[in-house]
Amino acid sequence: QVHLVESGGGLVQPGGSLRLSCAASRRFHSIATMAWYRQVPGKQRELVAIMDTLRPTMNYAESVKGRFFISGDNIESTVVLQMNSLTPEDTAVYYCNIAGWITDRVGRMDFWGQGTQVTVSS
Repeated sequence: QVHLVESGGGLVQPGGSLRLSCAASRRFHSIATMAWYRQVPGKQRELVAIMDTLRPTMNYAESVKGRFFISGDNIESTVVLQMNSLTPEDTAVYYCNIAGWITDRVGRMDFWGQGTQVTVSS
C-alpha cells in the first residue's frame, strides 16, 4: 500500500502564494499521472492540474491557468503545486493524486492524499 502525504496548506491573503507538496510513502515502479484536485463543501471534487508523466503534458482547470503550476518527480514520487495570485475562490481542501504501478506485478492503481486546507482570506 502507498500513502500520500500533503503539506503546505494554510491561510494566505488574496494575491499571495502557496506551495503544496505531496510525497508518497514509497517509490512507485512507474507513474502514469500526477494531479491535484480540490473540493469545497457541498460541491464535487474538481481537477485543478494534472501531469501525464508518460508524454509528458500538463493540463489545468481554466480557473487556475497562468496562476498554478504543477511539477513532479517520477523517481522520488513527489508532486508539487505552486499556486500564485490566489483569490478567495481558491479556498478549498486540496488533494493530491498519483496513478501508477507500485510494482511490475500489479495493475495500475489510484492513490489519494488526506487533503490539505487552503484558505484565501484577508
